[in-house]
Amino acid sequence: MAGVKRSTSGPEAILRIVRRRIRTARGYARVSFCLRVCLAAGVLTACTTGCTPTESEINAFIHPWEASVSASEYRVLPPDTITISSPNAPEVDGESQAIRQDGKVTLRLIGEVKVAGKTPVEIARKLESLLQQYYVDPQVSVYVSGQASKRFYVFGMVAGAGPYPYTGRDTLLHVLSRAQPTYMAWKSRVKVIHPSHEEEKRRVITVNADRLVKEGRLDQDVLLQEGDIVYVPPTPLAWVALRLQEVLGPLAPIAGTVRGPTDLMTLSGNGSGTGFGGS
Repeated sequence: MAGVKRSTSGPEAILRIVRRRIRTARGYARVSFCLRVCLAAGVLTACTTGCTPTESEINAFIHPWEASVSASEYRVLPPDTITISSPNAPEVDGESQAIRQDGKVTLRLIGEVKVAGKTPVEIARKLESLLQQYYVDPQVSVYVSGQASKRFYVFGMVAGAGPYPYTGRDTLLHVLSRAQPTYMAWKSRVKVIHPSHEEEKRRVITVNADRLVKEGRLDQDVLLQEGDIVYVPPTPLAWVALRLQEVLGPLAPIAGTVRGPTDLMTLSGNGSGTGFGGS
């Protein structure tokens, strides 16, 4: 209506912007195509640089062939579970205990024992010392029956993202077979990250998991450590699709209802139908 000041915010302002920039559904498609071209050009340029890890980067991650575990000792923490074996101390023999949040377990005969931060061997020696007041030369062995305190992490284009229990024998091939990369995954550019608060201890390597699987390149099958991060990035085309979804997603419902200028006029209140703005 003449003489009425147009609102600069709210539904009417949004519709005016849509009407100016997307005259028809064909115009929407043109905007989408232009964004695809621009984003693809940018991401392909960025992705073609720095693709090959150096020998020093590989050596920082690859362990010797004789290495059977990625850590020389395991120190228990809550909520790990320990199991105790002691043939000549039936009160604790076969006992299985989850470590409480205070770092302790409660055992018959000897009561509360703090075990957090100790290795299984150290726990066994401590239990033998406590049992000596009841038994002559008690023999105790301890093993970790439930590993729940230590994790590594998988993110990116995988079906099973999130934290995974760390066992000390987790390799990249094992992790990818569990996490299941999706069709959008760029498997030749998988990143393995050793995080650290200290800059000099932080490490990142890019592994060609396609070659690892298809050619049996086990020399690049990284043995993960506690806290490591495995990131499976999207392919360049998948990256473009994800960015387009972010940019164009809010406009898709509007574009689906707009078939031509008549619909836009109707939505704006200038046609015979009812819209957000009144006559």
